[in-house]
This record gives sequence, structure tokens and C-alpha cells, in this order.
Amino acid sequence: MNPLLSALAGDAEIEQLLSEEAQLASMLVVEDALAQASADLGWIGQDAAAAIAAGIAGFTPDWAGLRAGMAQDGVVVPVLVRQLRAAIGEPHGAALHRGATSQDVIDTALMLQVARTFDLYEARLDRLLARLDGLATEFGAHPLMAHTRMQAALPTNWGAKLASWSEPLQRHLQALERMRTSLLVVQLGGPVGDRGSFEGHGDAIAAGMAKRLDLGIAAPWQASRDPIIALGNLLALISGSLGKMGADVALLAQSEVGAVRIEGAGGSSAMAHKANPVNAEVLVALARYNAGLGGTLGQAMVHEYERSGAAWTLEWLTLPAMLVSAGASLRLGERLLEQMRLA
Repeated sequence: MNPLLSALAGDAEIEQLLSEEAQLASMLVVEDALAQASADLGWIGQDAAAAIAAGIAGFTPDWAGLRAGMAQDGVVVPVLVRQLRAAIGEPHGAALHRGATSQDVIDTALMLQVARTFDLYEARLDRLLARLDGLATEFGAHPLMAHTRMQAALPTNWGAKLASWSEPLQRHLQALERMRTSLLVVQLGGPVGDRGSFEGHGDAIAAGMAKRLDLGIAAPWQASRDPIIALGNLLALISGSLGKMGADVALLAQSEVGAVRIEGAGGSSAMAHKANPVNAEVLVALARYNAGLGGTLGQAMVHEYERSGAAWTLEWLTLPAMLVSAGASLRLGERLLEQMRLA
């Protein structure tokens, strides 16, 4: 997303959490946790684990080399491991990444990144819900004309309207909390996803990694992507619910309706009298965008055999954009409620 468009519809905080620097930092944390958990079981030596930790702590990546390796291999981990082993040196470099495959590192690193995005989402949802509760307390009994099929229907009140915005957001907040348990788990399967490469230590190493990384424990899931698709569905629901709120506000703010006034609304280059409901409009656009991306992400569920390069790449193309768009929806939802003045 270019900087101008990102200022309108992006989310700098989420984009930073998903940046290549943040991804690399998370992958390094995963490699270190793998080494330390392996050493705890005696599968690699404690001296090797210490050398790996020191090498990772002092590691300076060759970014040009990483990008070239990504283009060559379709995944960055092979070249990253080569660079790390060079930094660690002999004889301990060979103990790095022992038993693991690229997907173990990338998927587990992704869970660390998603956990941090969840922290932001939950904080923003809490603020949105608090603002809606405040509006309901102050204006809930005030009358409002309901509309069905774009036509005036019967009188209702602001309490009913505000509840139609807040109740879905409450459900999404609860779903995020539940998803921390089902989604935020270690991926450790080895080359073909059966942990056979860990010589009987796979379950214990996975448990040790989970403890160190503050993630849950799960069976290998490298070709079972239903938790990722469920995440995408929830992101689309978050954006969709906020898009519904945006659509309502844009309509209620129409000159002919006047049930809402937007303080600090957008201006026009040609019509000085206009107060355009920009944030409400962008919420609608983001809802439709994330709904479309959700359908694309769903196609990444189909992996051939034990790993699909095509499905995995499709996931990389869509999931980060959905995470950013959901974050932007929450950011703009907060801003819109701050701007909104009820008539």
C-alpha cells in the first residue's frame, strides 16, 4: 500500500508488527527457543545452545541475501539458516534448526506476530465498546427514525441503533479471546509434518518451545490450515461489523436526514459547504475489501499432500493484508465515534 493510501486506509502499528524486520525478529526467537528446548532434553548440547543464543543475539542479517534466497527458494528460511550458521560458527552451527523445516519457523513466528496484533485489536475493541456504552447511556432514550429498505419505517431510539453496532463487536472480542487458545500454538512437524526428524523428542521439544514462547501446544498443522482460515473469517467479520456502522453513519449524516453530525468531516476541493463522512466511507470500503480477501484466503486451505508452495504463498499474500485492514477498521471506528455528534 502506498504511503498516501496507507494514511487513509492502512494501520501503521499493525504494519510494523508484520514488517520484514518484525518477522525476522520473530523467526530468530523461534530458532533460539528450538535450540534451548532441544538442549533441555539433551538432544543438542548445552554448549551448542549457548553458542546459538549468542550467535542470534549478535546476528546482523544480509537483507539482500535474504531477499535473493526468498526469490530462489520461495521461502526465506534456508538462506537465513545459512547466514545464522556462519555467524554461530563451528562446531555448533550444525545444531541450529536441527530436525526442523522452514514451515516450523515461519508458522510459529507468525503466531508470535499475530499474538501481538491481538493485543492491539482487543485494546481497540475495548475502547470502541466503552465509547458505544457511553453514547447509549447518554442518548439511548432519544428518538430515532428507523429505516428499512432505505425507506422511513417506524420510530425507534438510539439505544437500539447503538446496540446493533456494539453487540457484534462484543461477540468478536469474545471470539478473539477464544482464538488465543485454538490458533496461537507452536507449529513443529519437521520436513513432512510427523515429527519423525526429532528422533522421539518432537512432542517434548514442542512443549518446551511453547512454554518459552508463551504459545499453546498442538499437533503439527503445516497442511491443516483451518485455524488460519478461521482467523481470516474473524478478521472479515470485524471489518464487516464496522462497515455496517460506517454505512449507517454515512446515511444518518446525509444533509436530508441530519440525525448525525460529523465533527472534522472531510472537505471538498470544489464545494466548501460539504462535510464528507470520510472515515465512515472507508469503513465500508474496508469491509468489502476484507470480505473479498477472506474468500481468497479460503482457497489457501487446499494443500496438496504434506505442503503446498502455492497455497502457502497465497496465504502470505492475503493474510497480512487482512490483518492490516481489520486493524484499520478498528482504528477508523474509534475515530468515527469520536467525531460523531448525535442530533
